[in-house]
Amino acid sequence: MRPLAHPKLDEITVEGILHALSDPIRIEIFVQLASSECAKNCSAFVHVAKAALPKSTLSQHFRILREAGLIRSERKGVELINSTRCGELKERFGPMIQAIVAAYVGQRAGGEPPGGNS
Repeated sequence: MRPLAHPKLDEITVEGILHALSDPIRIEIFVQLASSECAKNCSAFVHVAKAALPKSTLSQHFRILREAGLIRSERKGVELINSTRCGELKERFGPMIQAIVAAYVGQRAGGEPPGGNS
């Protein structure tokens, strides 16, 4: 099996993060991983959209998140176990990731994003 590519912290860019989180499925996956108390395998996200996602599509979303540096994936037998790199990312980008997640969660809930005009 091919080794999984994880960028070093200094190789992660704002542009890569914003691209990865620009897709509604990927940001939902990231938010659910970030709010989880433990790492999760890919199959936990089959129903993240309104309809079941094909495994190949889900794999593509996880690859983009991993290559952007947002998540870390580890092989455990035949499964990939995924977790966020929030701690590392906070060192490099400060509150940026948390602000993006908070804005998305506010938008998803139908509320005004933090700092928005009321």
